[in-house]
Amino acid sequence: MCWKCGNSINIEEPVSRTSECPFCHADLHSCRNCHFYSAGSKYDCHETVEEPVYDKERANFCESFKLERFIKKSGASDNSARKAFDALFS
Repeated sequence: MCWKCGNSINIEEPVSRTSECPFCHADLHSCRNCHFYSAGSKYDCHETVEEPVYDKERANFCESFKLERFIKKSGASDNSARKAFDALFS
């Protein structure tokens, strides 16, 4: 799934540095689309990296990159968590 537009991306690993989302043309080989991306961690990454990547939304040369696979549970709506929360106070 693209980090920017949220559309599902059907692409096989490895993702090249020049790969783009076919919908919004955002760079796919970027920190924001990586399995190891973790805002707030050292260099915003769970992997041990030697140098920080400053622009997390642009393509980079990181060798640890692994495409994040966001999976929606079937049958669950996007608002199901909000509905459950609201039901606590009804």
